[in-house]
Amino acid sequence: MTITRSFTLKSFWRSLSITHNVRITLLLTVLMVCTAAIALIYGSVPLSLTEIWQALWRQGSSINQTIIWDLRLPRIAIAMTVGAALGMSGALLQGLLRNSLASPFLLGISAGAGLVVVVLVAFGVLLPWVPAAAWLGAVLTTVFVYLLARTPTGIAVERLILAGVAVNSLFGALQTVLLLLSDDGRIQQALNWLIGSFNGRTWAELGVVFPYMALALVVGGLLSRQMNLLSLGDDLAVGLGVSLGRSRLLIGSCATLLAACAVSISGLIGFVGLVVPHGVRLLVGTDHRWVLPLSALGGAWVLTLADLMSRLGSVELPVGAVTALLGAPMFIWLLYRRKENQSLGGMG
Repeated sequence: MTITRSFTLKSFWRSLSITHNVRITLLLTVLMVCTAAIALIYGSVPLSLTEIWQALWRQGSSINQTIIWDLRLPRIAIAMTVGAALGMSGALLQGLLRNSLASPFLLGISAGAGLVVVVLVAFGVLLPWVPAAAWLGAVLTTVFVYLLARTPTGIAVERLILAGVAVNSLFGALQTVLLLLSDDGRIQQALNWLIGSFNGRTWAELGVVFPYMALALVVGGLLSRQMNLLSLGDDLAVGLGVSLGRSRLLIGSCATLLAACAVSISGLIGFVGLVVPHGVRLLVGTDHRWVLPLSALGGAWVLTLADLMSRLGSVELPVGAVTALLGAPMFIWLLYRRKENQSLGGMG
């Protein structure tokens, strides 16, 4: 009887014709919803489900309404949006450069934003304009890196990577010098932003960049065909009618806009754009029709989970530190899995 019932359940599940990739999508969606729900409950002031429900409908205690609508909901929304942007940005850059180590940090996007912020904080000017200045710094840095990578025949991937590494190192050194020359109070302000945090972020800050991030996420998802063709190699992609220069410029611009908008809200948060696309490719393969949207969904879940973990202790941690603590071991494990799979493939 038990065997028959088990067989019936398996047959019913298979009869739904749900592919593996769709199951992964549903799993990530459920994880995202559950993590967001837990993030509403826990914090410095834990709330019950009844209190949360009343606050969502603008009922009950005014303090609970303030906690939900002015503190936790905007924080969760920003974590989701920034995570989605970083996840898709990393997937776009890794596909564009055909380099599994590519991330928003590689091309100097984050370093350019960080340098502008450190300059502003070090000299104590324009502090209310830090997010806009960070976005502008990220965009200008990326334009500079692309100009360095230009050749008579277009943008060379090798030159792009080398230029990004050089600019990243230069700007990182300048940040260190400026921090050493600043007083202790300003150093703390700069470090809080450089490490990455959602503390104190509001609906207003999200509203400024959300239209651009939403547009870039949609456009990035529509670039899956070009990404799949570019992964076949330049010669074959050109033979199939792909304009290498135009496609690379569009993909790079979309990835830059996503990363710049994310950095302008949250500061420098590492490992999300690096690790999440790796994990997605292990789950669904290399088809960018799935990799790009699931990298956005996975990034949203990972960053929401990291932000929740940063608030569980008696002292709130910067979310960038939590992603580094989670991301580094995860990246080592992914590298081990990749090496193991390659070894098994070679034996076969």
